[in-house]
Amino acid sequence: MPPSPPAMPPLLYQSSHVVIVDKPAGLPVHTGPGGGACVEDWFPLLSRRKDGPWLAHRLDTDTSGCLAIALRKQPLLAMQQAFATKTARKTYWAVVDGVPHAQAGRIDLPLLKTSTRAGWSVQVVATGVPAATTWRVLGQSAHTSWLELELETGRTHQARVHCAAMGWPIVGDALYGTASPAGLHLLARSLHLPLENGIAVTAPPRTGMQPALRACGWQPSPA
Repeated sequence: MPPSPPAMPPLLYQSSHVVIVDKPAGLPVHTGPGGGACVEDWFPLLSRRKDGPWLAHRLDTDTSGCLAIALRKQPLLAMQQAFATKTARKTYWAVVDGVPHAQAGRIDLPLLKTSTRAGWSVQVVATGVPAATTWRVLGQSAHTSWLELELETGRTHQARVHCAAMGWPIVGDALYGTASPAGLHLLARSLHLPLENGIAVTAPPRTGMQPALRACGWQPSPA
């Protein structure tokens, strides 16, 4: 008997064409070579149609937050076009180890995915593909900073590698920084899509990320 899919996470938005879920950290969007649970396990719960649903974009396994799923082919194509033309807007929150010397900036460093016997990672390489990230400081503690990030390009591990390259790796990043029992402190915070008269959703920080955010001055919104 196949294992049961993971419990459906909170839905941040739902219509007959689009669903946006609050993806938990630690859950991949696709099943890996070794099997295991993934976001696609929820698809039969979202639609009974023979075609679809489809992921409109991707999030790293360890990243939580806004993830858009198309229930029809037309909105899938519309969302893909919106991401390609940058009419969609996606922001991230990250807590990083370190304190930037400015309050905002832009990182423009090319990236290249490399593989070794130990596995693959993404590195800053002059011959890599262009990648740009804008950032601004939302709060700070003595040793950490709470950043808002916007990825001008959607490269694999872009936010993680760019932050590490600047000398302030994301807290809990086992690949590009230092692992933490609380996991990777990276949240796909908000998503704005030019569909259905405009879709705008916001994901709350997961429980394990909240103490680090509070240390930097974040306060949860009143219920």
